[in-house]
Amino acid sequence: MKIQKALHRIRPKASFDSHYLYYWFCYAANIGLLEPYFTGTTIKHLTGKAVAALEVPQPPIRTQQMMVEVLRALDDRITHLRETNTTLETIAQTLFKSWFVDFDPVRARMEGRAPEGMDEATAALFPDGFGESELGLVPRGWQVLPIGDAVEAVGGATPDTKNPVYWEPAIHCWTTPKDLSGIAAPVLLDTERKLSDQGLAKIGSGALPIGTLLLSSRAPIGYLALAQVPLAINQGYIAMLPGGLLPPLYLLFWCRQNMENIKGRANGSTFMEISKKAFRPIPALVPPPTVVEAFTDVASILFDRLIENEKQAQTLATLRDTLLPRLISGQLRLPEALQEMERALP
Repeated sequence: MKIQKALHRIRPKASFDSHYLYYWFCYAANIGLLEPYFTGTTIKHLTGKAVAALEVPQPPIRTQQMMVEVLRALDDRITHLRETNTTLETIAQTLFKSWFVDFDPVRARMEGRAPEGMDEATAALFPDGFGESELGLVPRGWQVLPIGDAVEAVGGATPDTKNPVYWEPAIHCWTTPKDLSGIAAPVLLDTERKLSDQGLAKIGSGALPIGTLLLSSRAPIGYLALAQVPLAINQGYIAMLPGGLLPPLYLLFWCRQNMENIKGRANGSTFMEISKKAFRPIPALVPPPTVVEAFTDVASILFDRLIENEKQAQTLATLRDTLLPRLISGQLRLPEALQEMERALP
């Protein structure tokens, strides 16, 4: 049964705080309190009359406001952490583009200038001219290789979902692109489903190491994340393992820069998909190891901070989602909620 999305404007009376009502609706939706008020057979919907009939708990206005202060403090901190992560990503992507797309350090050396914001030792890693390649002009001495020669790219599988022996006990993380659809940063900290030992044995690529880059290869193409736990993958991924000529952190930005080319090699009748066979021949610029290492040294510092921020944001979101129903239902007193919040916030 589909639920039709509709917009209702609610103007709270003086005895209700608008943010309290927002959080109450989140709570009510999560536990199914709104279900009895839906109407419709083919498409369920919530009418304005039904909204007006909802019975909402009414603590004293000051109690409502104090509840909101707790929940908004957590939301504000989560927002701040994720805004910081967006900035960190942007800095790393800008650096990648400067070094490996626009070739700013090479152009600066050609003009006899010191590359902006770069120390002398790092600048010396770059050549002072260009050479021809199948990708056009690239820094002299840099290689162009099929991406499949620069990194090991593997796929996955789905064990029989109706056979519990593959899923219980749930031990090993196993991911589908659905896990990446709602992430706020390009890192995967956990998976919705997990495999048993027997389930893992059914997947030829096995458990992939921490640091593996995940690229969704269908439905849709283009989700990207660096795995932060060992995991197995389903058939909706191309996974790029550590240990190749190009490390996964470099490849994260390479994939973003080349996403249109990647998608352009996809095909399919029901849905578009890029196979490993179509992905591996894509030409990739391979700088010398010293240059790649210099980039990853800087980008790793940014991403280490991003990962810690995202871990904290997810912890705070879990705390918020735990506190919300307990506060709304009266199971948790405000002083106790404040103590839990203060312990969680740095």
